[in-house]
Amino acid sequence: MIHFGGFGLRTGNDAHAIEEGVPSSQPFTYLSLFHRGRKLNSNGKGRNIQFFRVSARGYRLVEMANEAKPCPCDMGYMMEYGGVGQEVQIEHIKAYLVKPPSDSDKAVIIIQDIYGWQLPNTRYMADMLASNGYIAVCPDFYIGKEPWSPSQDWSTFQQWLEDKKPTNINKEVDAVLRFLKSQCGALRIGAVGFCWGGVATHYLALQYPEVRAGVSVYGIIREREDRYELKSPTLFIFGEKDDVIPLDQVSVLEKNLQEKCTGVDYHVKVFPGQTHGFVHRKREDINTTDQPCIQEARTDILNWLQKYM
Repeated sequence: MIHFGGFGLRTGNDAHAIEEGVPSSQPFTYLSLFHRGRKLNSNGKGRNIQFFRVSARGYRLVEMANEAKPCPCDMGYMMEYGGVGQEVQIEHIKAYLVKPPSDSDKAVIIIQDIYGWQLPNTRYMADMLASNGYIAVCPDFYIGKEPWSPSQDWSTFQQWLEDKKPTNINKEVDAVLRFLKSQCGALRIGAVGFCWGGVATHYLALQYPEVRAGVSVYGIIREREDRYELKSPTLFIFGEKDDVIPLDQVSVLEKNLQEKCTGVDYHVKVFPGQTHGFVHRKREDINTTDQPCIQEARTDILNWLQKYM
């Protein structure tokens, strides 16, 4: 049994767990995901997950995704990481909370991607922010509802999203803001979101001027008429080869921000050669060619927050 955080991976051979594009002669390892001794799948219901073992410390998820309509939002590499924070209850929602080594009045709301608030990669990003002096909180904005699974048919995504709109989170955001101010002593608050959370961060920039800075990582609002009228400084990070948000949509965003966003700073940055999820779902120790972009994007996040908080 291999453990990361509260999870374990049990190995066994499976000749069928072969990821597309990898030679069949390359050895694969079949793994089942366990938590506290109980076998889980990606949505916790007891079905096997298959991983491709890429190193002693990293696993490439190759669960049996629907081949007819696969999810373009690549799961990437689930980190072998448990986190240094703790889970807390904030009114009606659970959250992952981590505090910096020394007292701070600066806090950042970390907003999950479609794979949920418990994804180790997202908690890693929260811990990174905490190590740089921020109180970091990653709430469960799905309020206990099941996150997306890589095995699901992408054609059902809009149905899954129906009760998880990233622009319908005011009640949860208000609860988190109250918590950070009253329980953590936060005076300056920012937000960083990935994928689904990037859309939510864009939404916060339109609705919550008290959120002093936002970083939307591969996420934009497409449907609101006021989507270019930012109320707080926002950094938008994208990958050049993102199948979820193609470059023409990024160009439209930048053009309209130039025309309609006045008095508030923003920046749109595209990383060459990068795909959706590269900032938090790619591991720099495995993806050595992507390492400079991963580290640069993470540094950009920290610099943006420092500038405006």
